[in-house]
Amino acid sequence: MKSSLFSEFESVSAKQWKQRIQYELNGADYNETLLWESPEGIKVKPFYTSDDLESGFDSNTKASQFKIVQNIFVHDLEKSNKRAIDSINRGAESIRFTIDNETIDIQKLLVNIPIEKIAIYFNLTFLSIDFIKKLDQIAQKEKALFFCNLDPIGQLAKEGNWFSTKEKNNFESLNLISNTAKKVSYIGINLGLYQNAGANMVQQIAYSLGQLNEYFNRLDSINQPIVFEVSVGTNYFFEIAKLRALRLLFNLIAKEYDHTLDCHILVSTTKRNKTIYDYNVNMLRTTTECMSAILGGADAIANLPYDALFHKDNEFGDRIARNQLLILKHESYLDKVNNPADGSYYIETLTQQLSEKALALFKDIEAKGGFLKQLNEGIIKRKIQESADKEQALFDSGKEILLGTNKYPNKKDKIKSNLELFPFLKTKPRKTLITPIIEKRLSEKREQERIKEEN
Repeated sequence: MKSSLFSEFESVSAKQWKQRIQYELNGADYNETLLWESPEGIKVKPFYTSDDLESGFDSNTKASQFKIVQNIFVHDLEKSNKRAIDSINRGAESIRFTIDNETIDIQKLLVNIPIEKIAIYFNLTFLSIDFIKKLDQIAQKEKALFFCNLDPIGQLAKEGNWFSTKEKNNFESLNLISNTAKKVSYIGINLGLYQNAGANMVQQIAYSLGQLNEYFNRLDSINQPIVFEVSVGTNYFFEIAKLRALRLLFNLIAKEYDHTLDCHILVSTTKRNKTIYDYNVNMLRTTTECMSAILGGADAIANLPYDALFHKDNEFGDRIARNQLLILKHESYLDKVNNPADGSYYIETLTQQLSEKALALFKDIEAKGGFLKQLNEGIIKRKIQESADKEQALFDSGKEILLGTNKYPNKKDKIKSNLELFPFLKTKPRKTLITPIIEKRLSEKREQERIKEEN
């Protein structure tokens, strides 16, 4: 006969918990002392119970499925190939190639890489039907899994212009690809742009859903999984809930279009909170961010090296970034636990509230003409800038803390002579259809001031 472990204890209601907390506060106001409001307008309480849940969610957060991704920018074909093979031998389970030249010999790039065993992601700075055809032929022949994260709307948002193609428009190009690509996943949605530009989580989810809806409406068919490229920050529990809410709402919308394939979530750690001073703290930031991605149900994770802002790609930085994920996966056994966030009243409540707010914003965007219309009119950029300005004000006032930068800075820390890359916002004057959405780190202005003061 089985007996409940807690059968001998009386249950405690939420009301009783609150009364006890108010007693312990010794006269201090409960709401002012213990409640805080997130940038998304969510009031966070000091404790949660089953009373806070209106309904349960099946958000399929299977942590054991995530793969460790190595980012490689393809400049030198031979070096990129060797680096990919070396990364796989050192623990990488997927490769993400960034390619800006459509004439590159893709066969040479992939030689000796076990593409029949690991997924390969392609971030392309161009839209070429012929290039996708080559990839699809290889995928069919080698039974490989390729993801070409083509996101023309994201290209417009980031660069201010569409991809240059010989077709009438980018959607015609995608339709031609969808008619020929049998094995290559070709649609990607980059909501990392919005996060790195300062959008709050509700905006990130809603804008990505807006893009999704545009693709569903403008393409004849989507017969491959859709990739969401997500950036996560250090708001630990919120980021877990963000990924869960994104998958939940994707399935809700996809169902309306009879799209039965689950989305594929590829997570990167954010640049927005990373710093060049006291840069080792970046490793702590990316560790918690990777944990949020794992527990939130990411399919794949690409960790940002701690020195990526100011150092060129290097073996040490890559190794540390991979090892962080290897430790979380194989030494912390996070690859052994399915649905680790399920049952947490706090995370479930956050998932519910983010889902509701993001869905409401998505519906509002659709009611006003859709995402592309608002993007072209500058509304999306303005809304993100408003959110970014609020966060920047919190950082500047010291209310949002980056250790080593606006809290406990090391005055003796020098970085000027160690800069291999320009770590600040770059301007590139050019003619654009719309004003681009610009990524910017919180600490840039303060870091620039400190560099000027260095001897």
